[in-house]
Amino acid sequence: MLKKRMLTVLAVLLSCAFLFTGCKQNVGTPEDNAVPEEGENADETEEDGTFVFGFTGIDMENPYFITLEKAIREVIEENEYRLVTKDPASDPETQAAQIQEMIDEGVDAVFLCPVDWEKITPSLEALKDAGIYIINVDTQVKEMDYVDAYVGSDNYEAGYICGEDLVEKCPDGGTVAILECPTQNSMNDRITGFENALADADCGFTVVAREDTNGEFEKALEASKQIFAEYPDVTAVMCGNDQLAVGAKTAANLAEIEQVIIYGVDGSPDIKKELKKPGNQIAGTAAQSPINMGKTAAEIGIDILEGKDYDTETFEEVFMIDADNVDMYGVDGWQ
Repeated sequence: MLKKRMLTVLAVLLSCAFLFTGCKQNVGTPEDNAVPEEGENADETEEDGTFVFGFTGIDMENPYFITLEKAIREVIEENEYRLVTKDPASDPETQAAQIQEMIDEGVDAVFLCPVDWEKITPSLEALKDAGIYIINVDTQVKEMDYVDAYVGSDNYEAGYICGEDLVEKCPDGGTVAILECPTQNSMNDRITGFENALADADCGFTVVAREDTNGEFEKALEASKQIFAEYPDVTAVMCGNDQLAVGAKTAANLAEIEQVIIYGVDGSPDIKKELKKPGNQIAGTAAQSPINMGKTAAEIGIDILEGKDYDTETFEEVFMIDADNVDMYGVDGWQ
């Protein structure tokens, strides 16, 4: 009888032990007690107290904007912030939609290279209404009052030094074709600088053709084919960027035109490689540094969000790279 009573007490104690153990377990259905898997909700944890930047370039197939974005990203991530990148692919409507996406995603600031310096205005208004800072990079928007800071090259000077170089090579003047992109203010400034350099020299240059290429290689190639067919003896072609210059050179090769003088702007690896070749039509490129520009823009963006002092306008130096000095800058990357 005593043995039976002891067994009963032991069973009660064991039941209590299991009861208290059970109190430490989750109750209800598995859905009520779902435990996040590794990585789930990680973004929310990372975003807590972390600034998020957006980047919208003109075309992320262009090596220049790839390099610019990479330089910005490096500085942003070194400071343990986040960068969201969008590729509008040279389409202003796509850029507008992607900017709205970034607004909806809750970015704190945007690095912006406008596809169209005028059509971007409604997006600038939307960013401001959402309280998002704007760091305008490379090519200016038309309505600069919306912009908190601008970082770019002296594009007028880039065009001017190309014009000066042409005058030095052809002091008696000649004929000129221009490949441009009126929707991008950076190219507008470059072309204006180039034409003003020719006008200041007053040595008899005449512009015989100008084509809107939208800043794209394929359009530059087709436009140059037409130009060389109509003006096979054209003295020079001024191009708003290096991609256009490569298009002009390709067309010159196809037309077997060797004497034409071609200028680009950017200082891209592709152009520098051409400058290393003997007898090519590329005379030079007014170089800028997307690496320096990107790092400067990123540092200014961080200063803005951290409440520090910052420069509202920054202009990076431009300089001529030609066959005589290309070895100083290397051909495998951007300066």
